[in-house]
Amino acid sequence: QVHLVESGGGLMQAGGSLRLTCAASGRSFSGYAMGWFRQAPGKDREFVGSTSWSGATTYYADSVKGRFTISRDNALNTVYLQMNSLKPEDTAVYYCATGPSRLPGYYRDYEPGRQIDYWGQGTQVTVSS
Repeated sequence: QVHLVESGGGLMQAGGSLRLTCAASGRSFSGYAMGWFRQAPGKDREFVGSTSWSGATTYYADSVKGRFTISRDNALNTVYLQMNSLKPEDTAVYYCATGPSRLPGYYRDYEPGRQIDYWGQGTQVTVSS
């Protein structure tokens, strides 16, 4: 069992920055890719970004490319999402997730209904114009 806890969300003006943190506990998630997702009111959950276990391979949704950066510290079992140049359309609940795949492309290709083993509880990000 893996337990994921996100933190770092909040209210920010457009153009500002936030860093989200996803802390994992439980069994080791060594070797597994991690994904970040978001869900805005009335919309499906969507892919934001993913990273391989080493951090060498990352993918981003087109809507955040160049503004968001994923990093991870495996010694701390933690993954980060640095969000810069925030826009009102970035407003959503942000989730981290892992399993069953070790490949970051698995999370990149996420569609509702695709198996994801572990989700965090989410953290709210609100960007005002």
